[in-house]
Amino acid sequence: MPRYEIHGGTPLEGSVTISGAKNAAVAIIPAALLVNGVCRIENVPDISDVHNLLNILTQMGARIRREAGGIVEIDCTDVPYTEPDADLVRKIRASYYLIGAQLGRYGKAKVAMPGGCNFAPRPIDQHVKGFTALGATVLEEDGMVDARPGPDGLRGNRVNLDVVSVGATINIIIAAVLVPGQTIIENAAKEPHIVDLANFLNTMGARISGAGTDVIRIKGVKSLRGGFYSIIPDQIEAGTYMAAVAAVGGNVMVNNVIPKHMECITAKLREMGATVTEYEDAIRVQRTGRLRRATVKTLPYPGFPTDMQGQIGVCMTLAEGVSRITESIYETRFFAYCDEFTAMGANIQVNGKTATITGVEKLYGASVAAHDLRAGAALVIAGLAAEGQTFVDNIHYIERGYENLVGKLTALGAKIRRVED
Repeated sequence: MPRYEIHGGTPLEGSVTISGAKNAAVAIIPAALLVNGVCRIENVPDISDVHNLLNILTQMGARIRREAGGIVEIDCTDVPYTEPDADLVRKIRASYYLIGAQLGRYGKAKVAMPGGCNFAPRPIDQHVKGFTALGATVLEEDGMVDARPGPDGLRGNRVNLDVVSVGATINIIIAAVLVPGQTIIENAAKEPHIVDLANFLNTMGARISGAGTDVIRIKGVKSLRGGFYSIIPDQIEAGTYMAAVAAVGGNVMVNNVIPKHMECITAKLREMGATVTEYEDAIRVQRTGRLRRATVKTLPYPGFPTDMQGQIGVCMTLAEGVSRITESIYETRFFAYCDEFTAMGANIQVNGKTATITGVEKLYGASVAAHDLRAGAALVIAGLAAEGQTFVDNIHYIERGYENLVGKLTALGAKIRRVED
């Protein structure tokens, strides 16, 4: 199996260009199933989750053409109702957006339960609540989700989510775009990739307003037409490189970002002693002295993202003093990386939803394994900061969401390579 071999201790210098947002791409690609025409999408990240979704659409009958530079053309005009291949669906979490896409286009859907990272239980009850409000009858049995129109068919309706759920917000938007009447999602998630999905669908002829706020309104339209769209930069990829510079040291310009999306991460790195300078579409991160302690609580956007918990955790392991992370979204997420950090010399104590991290002078290279996408990225950062050699296994998790990670880090001076075990 492939693994990363890392020789740590080299500061990062230079510039890195951020790819398109994974979380936007994996919502926009299934949403293309709603469109009657060709969707030409730019800034699509070259990652395994995207490859899997494109393979699923191809299996369903879509015509897909890929060009260099992250351009993908998707034509689902003549795609008949087809159950997506269950083995492909189970490879990724975002495949559950196919339920909303099929329900919106065909009025019915039958899709295998999704796969992806298993760092915490992530039920789809809020998705089902939304589909049911639209008039669907939803059954979960034998590892499948079967959604059918109820006796009165599908109609727009009001959905008040019990918890702020990014996935449910996205899935309900996708399902409601072609449903007659108005759908209102209350207590909606506000993440940038939700806004990006809404912008994509509006470009194709949808009528969605309020994305980025906690109340989203969708007025159903009869059809969507083809068009051109460019995906936003990836907030979490950018944050990962920013945290890497803070942990390892150096001076890096992070290009192709939206600084406003990075404010919660930027503020925390500055608090810890890194120098962060914002430009129109770039951010420079510098760190020379030792980092300072900090306290972080993960929250839905615009709060500190749960997907950056492990990366900021690496910075805390090397910071002076005692830091704390409180996880308010996925309580068990600490267990995806804390034992691995401890094997590298970190001092971490986990008590329920809080990890207490006492900074150490050094981390030391070790053989560690990724247990999910973001924890894997955190282990790479830890390896870059550590003294000696680190091997990171289970890198298929990492390659679900980071395009050309080895190449980008190598260009910054990091000593990392992908090797066969």
